[in-house]
Amino acid sequence: MTKPTPTEIGEAYDSSADLLDQLWGENLHHGYWDDTSADASFEDATNRLTDKLADMLPIKPGDRLLDIGCGVGGPAIRLAEVHDIEVVGVSISGGQVRRANDRAAAAGLADRLSFQLGDAMDLPFPDESFDLVWALESLHHMPDRWHVIRQAARILRPGGTMAIGDFLLRPVDGADAENVALVRNGVLKIVELDEYQANIRAAGLVPAASLDVSDQTRPSWSKAAEVFEASRELAEKHIGAEQFNVTISNFRGLSEAPTVGYALLTARKPA
Repeated sequence: MTKPTPTEIGEAYDSSADLLDQLWGENLHHGYWDDTSADASFEDATNRLTDKLADMLPIKPGDRLLDIGCGVGGPAIRLAEVHDIEVVGVSISGGQVRRANDRAAAAGLADRLSFQLGDAMDLPFPDESFDLVWALESLHHMPDRWHVIRQAARILRPGGTMAIGDFLLRPVDGADAENVALVRNGVLKIVELDEYQANIRAAGLVPAASLDVSDQTRPSWSKAAEVFEASRELAEKHIGAEQFNVTISNFRGLSEAPTVGYALLTARKPA
């Protein structure tokens, strides 16, 4: 299956902006559920995942953070509200950039939070210009996630840290070989943790903390199917009945695929 180009991804997000806003709100990523949050809303769960990844970062007042694949700004705004830092977000979608900047202004954060159009495959920033790089559930969209990580390593200052939330291929005893091949070679193109960390090292970064949150994020697939189904009429106007049915089927299938894992990772650039 051929991955869409960055331009195609941007156009897809632009054309479905209203739908995504209604379905997922400010956070276009998975949520985190545990035993104490089983009944949490999707918004609460997605905010919790943002917080989990942020807790793994050595954030200091005055730090400069780059959000790769910033969406409509939800995580970046949350980071800027909680921490006294400057955040720059980049997205391949012009519509997302406009919405994110509007939300930053409405939150009174435009003085230290900004969003711009940019391709993560060719980040428009000088070497060693950020203390932190953030990529929450955006790297699987990239034509080459390892190239993006190399770009992140380039713009990180010595001693800086990259935070990643991404899907991983989870080893499962007795997993169906066809299912594994579909997950590895499908749209997500996911790999095992060892391969991920090897490519992080090849980019010049040192793997640091890692947290397997596969079980805590798995409910996101079925809950996304529920949200989508509840908005069938609106969704079909945007993507058509056939694509709607494919999307629902994919969500439900992924919710039952034990090989689809999810990890939060950090990597440090040597000082």
